Amino acid sequence: MIRTLLLLFFLCASATVFSQNIPSQFQKGAQGKEEKPSIELYKIISADRDTTFVDTTLHIQREYNYNYLRRDNFELLPFSNVGQTYNSLGYSFDDNNLMPKFVAQAQHFNYLDAEDMHYYKVPTPLTELYFKTAFQQGQQLDAFFTVNTNERFNFSVAYKGLRSLGTYQNTLASNGNFRFTTNYQTKNKRYNLRAHVAAQDIQNEQNGGLTQTSIDLFEAGDPEFDDRGRLDVNFEDAENKLEGLRFWASQEYELISKKDSLGYSILTLGNTISLEEKDYKYGQTAASDLFGEAYLSSNLLTQTKLEDFQVEGSATFKNSILGELSAFIGYTDYNYGYDSVLELDDGRITNRLKGNLVRAGASYRKHYKGFDLYGKGAINVSGDFDGNYLVGGASYQFDEENSVKAQIKVHSAAPNFNFLLYQSDYVNYNWQNNFNNVKTQELKLEIASKKLLNAEVSYTGIDDYTYFTIKANDSTPTPHQFTDRVDYLKVKVGREFRWGKFALNNTVMFQQALSGEEVFNVPEIVTRQSLYYEDEWFKKAMFLQTGINFKYFTGYNANAYDPVLAEFYVQNGQEIGGYPLVDLFFNTKIRQTRIYVKYEFVNQLFNSTNDHFSAPGYPYRDAVIRFGFVWNFFL
Repeated sequence: MIRTLLLLFFLCASATVFSQNIPSQFQKGAQGKEEKPSIELYKIISADRDTTFVDTTLHIQREYNYNYLRRDNFELLPFSNVGQTYNSLGYSFDDNNLMPKFVAQAQHFNYLDAEDMHYYKVPTPLTELYFKTAFQQGQQLDAFFTVNTNERFNFSVAYKGLRSLGTYQNTLASNGNFRFTTNYQTKNKRYNLRAHVAAQDIQNEQNGGLTQTSIDLFEAGDPEFDDRGRLDVNFEDAENKLEGLRFWASQEYELISKKDSLGYSILTLGNTISLEEKDYKYGQTAASDLFGEAYLSSNLLTQTKLEDFQVEGSATFKNSILGELSAFIGYTDYNYGYDSVLELDDGRITNRLKGNLVRAGASYRKHYKGFDLYGKGAINVSGDFDGNYLVGGASYQFDEENSVKAQIKVHSAAPNFNFLLYQSDYVNYNWQNNFNNVKTQELKLEIASKKLLNAEVSYTGIDDYTYFTIKANDSTPTPHQFTDRVDYLKVKVGREFRWGKFALNNTVMFQQALSGEEVFNVPEIVTRQSLYYEDEWFKKAMFLQTGINFKYFTGYNANAYDPVLAEFYVQNGQEIGGYPLVDLFFNTKIRQTRIYVKYEFVNQLFNSTNDHFSAPGYPYRDAVIRFGFVWNFFL
């Protein structure tokens, strides 16, 4: 019922605003010629209301972002096929969730949350097409279109699709992300509306990794198995799929709006409503001995569901002297679980965790003598899950090229739902736990200087850390809670050097688990260097960028991947890493089109043996030439 009402709301809003007239500044100039709007008028607005504009330039960060996730994956290690999961080379703790997250977190790298959505304001229709080749059969495409029907109403439609067969048996990836966004503002600018719909599905065939015999043949570099499809895998009949559907809307109204030359005082009332349904399935034609006994011998299918409804009301007071103070109260209704109760010899595993939460919080922001001061906190005041967070920080901008930021955060939240309750057709994958909240404390310092360096230093302490691992004498991973403390230090430094038309871009990350290293494995060093040349050719008709990327991470006991859970688990018996990843790239920009060509992992061609793995049993991708483009249309 709620979904239907929200859908009707979106349709009514669209019908209402489509009747508006096109504003004069979007029409022809006085001489009858089309005026070309400035690129800075094509605005992109984040969920936190930070505004940037469309960037069609070609620079080294664009090279790093040109991948399936459309963001820099420096701290990630992809699997052999695009659209599969990623192992983690580093960790960040930016979430402020007050309730457990859903299951199958290894499937969520390409899942867009409400915080990942963007909204737009453009003087003319804007289209962007992203294309990149995949592995074997298939391609990846991200198509986006946005338009302002008038200067106060915008909508956008986008679809990101992928189909890639992969080079190993049973690794097909078939994913899709549909997004619709809209935003509206009244003439007096006192009422604002933002809304979006996101429908996403992430489907992967699962093969359990290579068999031990195939691992030996792979590592030996036997040329008869350069065709990776000839290597045996543990099974060829399984797949998992994550689906999500979300309706989200937020509106604000300026109840008091006093602005003059001496200052301003603004009181804004707002509310946000969200309905999201998630569904995770693991299916397999026949039970595999790798996962122990099964209740069924064939046609295994486990389905996990979550229904999450949230509504929030807020009030924000902005004053030229006092700063910005906001308070909110929210309500969450959740329903997680399965369709049947499981009766075991040692107890009963329920089918559902359902209930509601009431949360309250406040935030403050103030610019004072060059400093930007901010703080935010929230707590669950009632419900079955305790949770809270408190964030405080300050930043200082010395000039356009130099700034510093410091932040402290404490966060407490229940472990993810699959640590608390899980069911499966496999006997070993059934449990119900009453774990303590995971409590995180973080100190972070960021320095940004174009002439010196960019640096980020963070120190994170975690109490009651939860993780999956295989216990002694077991064959499959189970959830655990660490009784000691995990302390994690991470230092990340970047700097670019330029000599005429040549540049060397460097990023180095040092990290260490100072305590709890038996459950928190990270490579000590991760580094990336890019040596490249760029210039304008053909009377500046084409901008060229070409060079070499070098990435390396020290060997470490990387987490292993479990396809039933779609989660990574801690293992301390096999080390991966210690091998370089060298790419050659040739990128060009012609008008508003950026063209990318890359020879990935080219140094693999010169290796007599293979030691490149993304996780135990799962090889990293081989050397391959891939190409594609990003094309913007300004109509």
